Amino acid sequence: MPSTLGTTLRVTVFGQSHSPAVGCVVEGLPSGMKVDLGALAAFVARRAPGSDPWGTPRKEPDAPRIVSGLNPNGETCGAPLAAIIENTNTRSGDYDNILAVPRPGHADFAAWAKWHGAQDVPGGGHFSGRLTAPLCVAGGIALQWLESQGVSVRAHVAELAGIEDAPFSALDNSPAANAELAEQMAALADGRRIPTIDADAGARMVEAVLAARAARDTVGGVVECVATGLPAGSGSPMFDGVENVLARGLFGIPSVKGVEFGRGFGAARMRGTENNDPYEVRDGTCAPRTNNAGGILGGITTGAPVLVRCAFKPISSVMVDQDSVDLQTMEPATLRVHGRHDTTAVLRAVPVVEAVCALGLADILLTWPAE
Repeated sequence: MPSTLGTTLRVTVFGQSHSPAVGCVVEGLPSGMKVDLGALAAFVARRAPGSDPWGTPRKEPDAPRIVSGLNPNGETCGAPLAAIIENTNTRSGDYDNILAVPRPGHADFAAWAKWHGAQDVPGGGHFSGRLTAPLCVAGGIALQWLESQGVSVRAHVAELAGIEDAPFSALDNSPAANAELAEQMAALADGRRIPTIDADAGARMVEAVLAARAARDTVGGVVECVATGLPAGSGSPMFDGVENVLARGLFGIPSVKGVEFGRGFGAARMRGTENNDPYEVRDGTCAPRTNNAGGILGGITTGAPVLVRCAFKPISSVMVDQDSVDLQTMEPATLRVHGRHDTTAVLRAVPVVEAVCALGLADILLTWPAE
């Protein structure tokens, strides 16, 4: 079961939802980089459920412990960096009724078909969203390195339960739009409870999520992420393009079912004269005036903001009866999921999307820099 991402900056994630710990190994970090452990802990904590009524009651401190890769002064030393996060609040007994009866929407049946019952079932095992905690450790470090290179990454809830937030001002690459985008990114950095640009939209999202929870149901949504400060010319064509690298990482986040860049699928309904981004001379160099391409052409950055959106399906653990099959007897079975679960993955996924995009962009800059 390989769980490794990246070319020059390589990240391996290990552990299961109910194993003693989860963790990651990061190879290829530039040496001599000072890691702000306080800022890293704060970033990882953003994905924790907190005390919100729509989140899982499972509370984990998610305190990352770096066990290798740093000098005593806190700088990267060139060796692989390894970090672990202990699992301290597991209740494997909640999953006794699904050991032979797979949950609809989960990977239980697919894992059983591949590993013939030897897979770790409680909490979803290695398929669990719990594995996004070490992803945030690795991505949080990548974010710090990107910031030292003048690159900023920020995400927000673009849509939840059918309710839309204001979009990033990133499809227009004018100086005015770039200034507005900078203000939006700065506002999202203030640690707001619901990571939306429009506070009113966030309040309506909360109402919709609570209504779904009261109905013992779940909801999905969309996370939009933008990166600014990337130079034109980074990346590689064909199979190592910026879209390829980012999409591969984003599809590794549990519950992600769709990824698009720039106008995305909306470009299919446009004409070429509408979708093309005209060029102009700006500050003595060539720059696209608009950004329907999402900052990427031919797999290579254009210097405009890189804009990506990913769709999250509703959480599969719904507290109602569902049809399934007893894999031991191959007879029909009715299943009701027990345990502690979120009503939506979207709210906690915002820092995860930032982390994965940061890992991909850092790998791109280290592997295929602008020449």
